Amino acid sequence: MALVTTAPGPHHGQPILAAGEPLDQAGAAMVMVHGRGASASDILTIAAEAAQPGFVYLAPQAAANAWYPNRFMEPIDSNEPWLTSALATLEGCLTLLGQSGFAPEKIIMLGFSQGACLMTEFIARHARRYGGVVGFSGGLIGPEGTPRDYPGLLAGTPVFLGCSDVDPHVPKERVQETAGVFQQLGGQVTMRLYPGMGHTVNEDELAHLRQMMQALLSGS
Repeated sequence: MALVTTAPGPHHGQPILAAGEPLDQAGAAMVMVHGRGASASDILTIAAEAAQPGFVYLAPQAAANAWYPNRFMEPIDSNEPWLTSALATLEGCLTLLGQSGFAPEKIIMLGFSQGACLMTEFIARHARRYGGVVGFSGGLIGPEGTPRDYPGLLAGTPVFLGCSDVDPHVPKERVQETAGVFQQLGGQVTMRLYPGMGHTVNEDELAHLRQMMQALLSGS
């Protein structure tokens, strides 16, 4: 089914696709954020590969298939007002899930590429206990030297960050910085840098995702 976001700005009115279990029957939820040039339906293929029952998946669609126009390491102001609008879209997804009875502790936030950058920045700015955080090939937004004095605490949230060590779009140093920030915020962080991998998602990353999903449903 298609839902409608109430986020303001450039992403206003873009659909949110839902898959998996019905909202009123799922035991947990996942918000999935697609990359530049991709779509909500594209990111939902990861849900199919994870193949874990019990989840409802929400995938918001970016206007013109991009959350913001410039590279994620450009000055933050150069990506406004799109960035603020995109962050509000993710907040809208959490609000929708909250209205359906899902506390943040029952929600995994996942993103790939530009979607991972947006998602990790959202998590840092809204640190609290989530069911899990999964960033594939992405990291916190802003140029080198951007202050990372985010408020809040992740309070033991499991975090997985995976990326190639030679990703053409995401320097490994930014992934390492993101892992360090999330550790400082109280996350239980696992980071993997894969030698020579392309800008993609590999089976080891999917295995970490499945493990996180299973732990969330089991309450372990």
